[in-house]
Amino acid sequence: MLAVIYNERGADIVAQRMRGALLSTVNLVEVQSKLILNGAAPDLAWLSIASFQCEICPLDADQARVASGLARMAKPLSLSLGDRVCLALAIQRSATVYTADRAFCGMTVPIKIELIR
Repeated sequence: MLAVIYNERGADIVAQRMRGALLSTVNLVEVQSKLILNGAAPDLAWLSIASFQCEICPLDADQARVASGLARMAKPLSLSLGDRVCLALAIQRSATVYTADRAFCGMTVPIKIELIR
C-alpha cells in the first residue's frame, strides 16, 4: 500500500492487486501511522487508505494465536508483529501475501508469498 501511495518501484504491480485485498486492522494502524509520521494530515492519510477499497479485517483470537506462533521463525528474519499479523490473516483466509520484503520468503507457511520487485 505504501509503495503505491509513494509511487515506489513496483507500485503499478501492487496497485493491480489492491482493490478488494485484505488489510488487517494492525496493518491499517501501521500504514496510517507511517503516513502521518511522513507529514500527511490524519484525515488525508485515512482517505488515502480508504481509496484502495480493501476489506478491513479485525484481528481475532485465531489470528493472534497464529501470529504469536510465528514469532520464533520470524525473529531471525526481523519480521515485525505487523508482518506476522499479515501472515496470520493470509493463513486464515488462504490468501496470497504480496510483499517487497525478501524476509517473508524465509517463512515456512501454508500460503503463497509473492515477492514483488
